[in-house]
Amino acid sequence: MSRLHIEAHVINRIGWLRASILGANDGIVSTASLIAGVAAAGASQSNILVTGIAGLVAGAMSMAAGEYVSVSSQGEAEKADVARETAELETQPEFEREELIGIYEKRGLDRDLAEKVADKLMASNALEAHLRDELGLTSEMSARPIQAALASAAAFAAGAALPLILVPLFPGPSLTWIVSGASLLFLAILGVVGAKAGGAPVGKGVLRVTFWGAVAMAATAAIGSLFGTTVG
Repeated sequence: MSRLHIEAHVINRIGWLRASILGANDGIVSTASLIAGVAAAGASQSNILVTGIAGLVAGAMSMAAGEYVSVSSQGEAEKADVARETAELETQPEFEREELIGIYEKRGLDRDLAEKVADKLMASNALEAHLRDELGLTSEMSARPIQAALASAAAFAAGAALPLILVPLFPGPSLTWIVSGASLLFLAILGVVGAKAGGAPVGKGVLRVTFWGAVAMAATAAIGSLFGTTVG
């Protein structure tokens, strides 16, 4: 007896995965950069900690709001396409049938087989067939604004907390370098997790997040150091 083969595709979790990776990456980079810049400017430990906490809260709320608005806009566009396709199926069924046949012919089917496939799918669920094959809309890729907002905010807060917990542990002038170095390690780990979860090459994922994280932290530390020297 053959066993049921169940496949777990990456595309099934693309919505929350994208928001989570983006949120965690932004949380680590922005908070570490903020801490590094303020510390390089000569701020006290308490001021650095308060600044970091404020950055965590503001960043998490901003990420949640941004994701919700962005994904909601995507959802509205999808609904408009669904309504348009529904109307066209009701008013121009033959045109829609020819459109579907043409799509299958472009994918390599001959005319006769393309007609049979189109007729069979339209008889089963015409709207679903057109949304999937004409517009590329599937349930896995549909917009989920609340899920994206929550995943993004939670991931940002988790990412931001990593460099933030180093502030009370390592007071003193070395904080900038410790936070920067540790954050690069956090980013590398995030790159590995993201690459494995998304089925992408690990090396490329790690290099991508650590490079831009290093650039951001170096820039803010340099500005903070310059500002601190000028004011002092």
